[in-house]
Amino acid sequence: MSKTFAALPIATLCIFMAGCKTTQPADVVATVNGHPILRAELDKAYEAQRGEAQQQEKPSPEQADALRLGLLDEQLIPEEIIQQRAAKMNLTATPEEVDAKFAEMKAPYTEEQFNQRLAEHKTSIDDVKRDLRRTLTVNKLLHKEIDSKITVSDSDIASYYALHKSEFNNIETQYHMAQIVVTTAPNPRPGNLQGSKATSEAEAKKKIQALHNRAESGEDFGSLAMNFSENPQTSTNGGDMGYVAETDLSHNPQVFAAISRLKAGGVTDIIPFPDPQDPKKVGGFAIFELISKDPAGQHDVSEPAIQQKIRQGLHDNRSQLLKGAYFEMLRDQAKVDNFFAEQIFKSDAH
Repeated sequence: MSKTFAALPIATLCIFMAGCKTTQPADVVATVNGHPILRAELDKAYEAQRGEAQQQEKPSPEQADALRLGLLDEQLIPEEIIQQRAAKMNLTATPEEVDAKFAEMKAPYTEEQFNQRLAEHKTSIDDVKRDLRRTLTVNKLLHKEIDSKITVSDSDIASYYALHKSEFNNIETQYHMAQIVVTTAPNPRPGNLQGSKATSEAEAKKKIQALHNRAESGEDFGSLAMNFSENPQTSTNGGDMGYVAETDLSHNPQVFAAISRLKAGGVTDIIPFPDPQDPKKVGGFAIFELISKDPAGQHDVSEPAIQQKIRQGLHDNRSQLLKGAYFEMLRDQAKVDNFFAEQIFKSDAH
């Protein structure tokens, strides 16, 4: 969630504004429209951010304060602003929505495995559901305020095509693909929304089989990839690998053969891949979705697939722009007191 707000500009610190209040409980690091953000919340975000760095050299007090200040300004304060806006519009995720998402997240694991995950991440079921509620709430708000209001007309599509016609002239067949990857490596961070990580070949095989079953039963492939895929380079984009040229794809005969048999929307069987450090060992497993297949040659704007590709691209670009403006607007309207920033300034400014 922090990535959602990482692009927001740093807010003006409370200490440089007239009328800044300095009396507040010791466990409150900031307030947003009078609602407190607790030090315990900041400490928890700090520990999560450090993650595996805990095993490395301990940061200096100044480094620790800088990280906490960044998390407060770029994550906790913007999140609180968004949650308050959603509550005002009656868009807070319901307990039923949270429970349904929780069940989906838990599905690939046994009860024992799931409890082990919680222990490894030093979190609880209540913490997980709280995070799910906040994420679902943000999604509902952004859909209501932005995505549902964006329209891309036929003339918009025609204009884009006229200016970018060469983009739709394929020298060779292009395969638009997405992937879900599960590795056997015990250490690397997976980079997915759930922090889901297999740590052995048996566990990886069981996990990928469960995900393959869910994809085959009709669950959204992109959502599964974002939540469970262990390739950080693609999981954040719903597993989207973009367009892969046939020549490049043919370098992996097994994947090429599997993809070639699919129609758009189809999912491959489970494909093992070797450990890069020891090719004799299994490094993990992957499944691929064929989103679309674009034959070689010049494609015309009259083709439904081309229209959809342009429409989606224009929609996504507008959505990104509007979301940035929306976050900026909400932040400008909020009354934020950053007591932690004031504390740092007063303790270090002599």
